[in-house]
Amino acid sequence: MNAEQQAVTVVGLGSMGSALAAALLDRGHPVTVWNRSAGKAGPLVDQGARPAATPREAIEASPLVIACVLDYDALHTVLDPVADALAGRTLVNLTSGSPEQAHEAAAWARSHGADYLDGAVMTTPPGVGSPEMMFLYSGSRSVFDAHRPTLAALGDPLYLGTDPGLASLYDTALLGLMWSTMTGWLHGTALVGAEKTPATEFTPVAIRWLTAAVTGFLTRYAAQVDAGRYPGDDATVDVQIAAIEHLIHAAAARGVDNALPELLKAAMLRARAAGHGSDSYASLIEVLKSPAEDK
Repeated sequence: MNAEQQAVTVVGLGSMGSALAAALLDRGHPVTVWNRSAGKAGPLVDQGARPAATPREAIEASPLVIACVLDYDALHTVLDPVADALAGRTLVNLTSGSPEQAHEAAAWARSHGADYLDGAVMTTPPGVGSPEMMFLYSGSRSVFDAHRPTLAALGDPLYLGTDPGLASLYDTALLGLMWSTMTGWLHGTALVGAEKTPATEFTPVAIRWLTAAVTGFLTRYAAQVDAGRYPGDDATVDVQIAAIEHLIHAAAARGVDNALPELLKAAMLRARAAGHGSDSYASLIEVLKSPAEDK
């Protein structure tokens, strides 16, 4: 059996776990599945998966075990009673949680003789299997390299480093970016919508601007953040404060909620009070890193 046909067990068949198992089956992997509610395995069994009657049977069926359950409490409820079965196998944990929980799980797996990778799924279930979708992994580099061909069946596997908590940390950071971006888009959509502009007309302009301009800011500002120096040669914090007043005024005049821009303005004002008025917008990271010190 070559690497592309490695046997895999998937523990947990919610929407995401079922999508993971289906993607592995599509790539020709022998897949064993287990779920607390056995009925969820039916569609996958129809596609060729082998159902396991117990977690122990599921683990013993494959050298690679992928777990994707509700939370870490559920993970330990399932695996603790059969932890000895993990010895000599690899556990890839795609259960959402905190970096601290990932560290604890990695230590737990090692104590039972198992290799461990922590992972984060950066897509919704319909995106699983697409090479464009990222799956983030952290932990042992050699374990990642050994199983990379199999993990590629799920999406593009990106290795972040040996710290097992990195995948969860990136996951939470990227979700914060997503929520902030989508809420900003929704605020803008509400603003132009007050003048009868459809979201479908506004959004292509927004996407073009994000792609052509905002990504450039991020790339340029990343170097400034790493250097701890924020030259204000494009647009200073003082300029941004003046500009956001226009947004707040326009939104208020149209009855659009201003909680988000007011929050952003407050951060800008804290940055200016800390001496960054003539620096770039990237200097806000100094007040974000230590907000209590700037109140």
